[in-house]
Amino acid sequence: MAAATEKATTCCIEDAKPAPVRKASNVLQDWSVAGSAPSEDQISKRATVATLIRSVDSLPQPAANPTAAKGIPIMLRAQTSHPLDPLSAAEISVAVATVRAAGATPEVRDSMRFVEVVLVEPEKHVVALADAYFFPPFQPSLLPRTKGGPVIPSKLPPRQARLVVYNKRSNETSIWIVELSEVHAATRGGHHRGKVISSKVVADVQPPMDAVEYAECEAVVKDFPPFREAMKKRGIEDMDLVMVDPWCVGYHSDADAPSRRLAKPLIFCRTESDCPMENGYARPVEGIYVLVDMQNMVVVEFEDRKLVPLPPADPLRNYTPGETRGGVDRSDVKPLQIIQPEGPSFRVNGYFVEWQKWNFRIGFTPREGLVIYSVAYIDGSRGRRSVAHRLSFVEMVVPYGDPNDPHYRKNAFDAGEDGLGKNAHSLKKGCDCLGYIKYFDAHFTNFTGGVETIENCVCLHEEDHGMLWKHQDWRTGLAEVRRSRRLTVSFVCTVANYEYGFFWHFYQDGKIEAEVKLTGILSLGALQPGEIRKYGTTIAPGLYAPVHQHFFVARMDMAVDCKPGETFNQVNL
Repeated sequence: MAAATEKATTCCIEDAKPAPVRKASNVLQDWSVAGSAPSEDQISKRATVATLIRSVDSLPQPAANPTAAKGIPIMLRAQTSHPLDPLSAAEISVAVATVRAAGATPEVRDSMRFVEVVLVEPEKHVVALADAYFFPPFQPSLLPRTKGGPVIPSKLPPRQARLVVYNKRSNETSIWIVELSEVHAATRGGHHRGKVISSKVVADVQPPMDAVEYAECEAVVKDFPPFREAMKKRGIEDMDLVMVDPWCVGYHSDADAPSRRLAKPLIFCRTESDCPMENGYARPVEGIYVLVDMQNMVVVEFEDRKLVPLPPADPLRNYTPGETRGGVDRSDVKPLQIIQPEGPSFRVNGYFVEWQKWNFRIGFTPREGLVIYSVAYIDGSRGRRSVAHRLSFVEMVVPYGDPNDPHYRKNAFDAGEDGLGKNAHSLKKGCDCLGYIKYFDAHFTNFTGGVETIENCVCLHEEDHGMLWKHQDWRTGLAEVRRSRRLTVSFVCTVANYEYGFFWHFYQDGKIEAEVKLTGILSLGALQPGEIRKYGTTIAPGLYAPVHQHFFVARMDMAVDCKPGETFNQVNL
């Protein structure tokens, strides 16, 4: 395992010199003064510092002359974040502090649980203004044509955050909009200021459950005496072996109405407490019914309905290579190395990416995970051609087709109920890409309002994609071939037993492809001796996989050959 880990690590080439990047950003922020025109010396310094903050390669910078082509003035601005950049850790802290301070009483403030903090994405004309004038590469053609030339404001509107807040005391869910009036890095001794724009309580809903609640639910169930007795009947007395996966109750009757925050956990059991890589999902515990009040964290209903034997332990039950357990791994595969001695062909500036004729912005949300913004194609003399405003996967539903208990109620909405983004992997713990890689971090709020960062969350890299074009002249025998290359942006998340890999591929022939890879572990059921299930497949003694499906919902806000403000797609031939 050590050798394999070392090989995997060598493929992951992170961006060099991260420290100067942060310092350069701070310097730029210090120089950014709203409404003041910089001197030529300041502009020169800005250009010098800007060369330090390019993650992979430099993008075109504005000319030193403060008046650019077509008479549009170029001035140093206060904005340091593009309107579509994901919220920074500092911005999330400001938003949480602002909402908490707005609580009417100390009890209300103490009961606030922060489920989600995301950017309020601005109107498309604000994005167009930012891309045209405030952020490189400057694209004045995006500005609407008006008599006398474009009217350009001195600064962009303040960024805003949308917060989903659960009040544990009152069992209420509220939506808050906060204006991030001023955000300075705490490490620089700056001050934080935000303003509540709106807030409203949404009746009869429950927000997604949090990992903190999952851990509390597992502890409560394990400490419940009737549950411990039921497990003892199945030969399990060590609660460290037991896995309790809280599942949302769904809505099968009025008893499941969203006025209550409820979970019906699924139970699994490992065989060895000292084997952390063991697949505990291979030993489901059937016949136990548990209902947990997640607001007050108590077991409200319990029933040991049927004693089903635990599936027998499998010697190949864990994730380590088979050879360590007497099995055989493939040993006839020689090392395969992906190298780019001259570096990558893409260029990155903040969250803006350029590759071949493509350019776009990268975003990330707790629910959706990866978001692709402002996709455009540079088409020679025709210039920038818009393709899409926003691309993402907004939901995924996994319905199970076995009518037997408990599988009939397994109908997971993995984005809405858990969050694809919040469950994303840090690729520092296991690199999934090969070649020269640019990583992006993601920032989230935790349940109590703190900020957590998933480092190396999004992977950007190039891939060889086989043959793009080939022709051989049958008369001369001469042949020409063109290799295909694609740019891939991806992230991987774990939702309980399953892993999902989301990939957006950009091709040299103008194609965009979305791909989802499903891996991980099956959610299984236990069988009585000799039993066969009609709606499942027996995969091992005493173990079967219920029939189920995965439906992925993509949201694609297309803008083919559109100008800002247009509501229709078109193809200009």
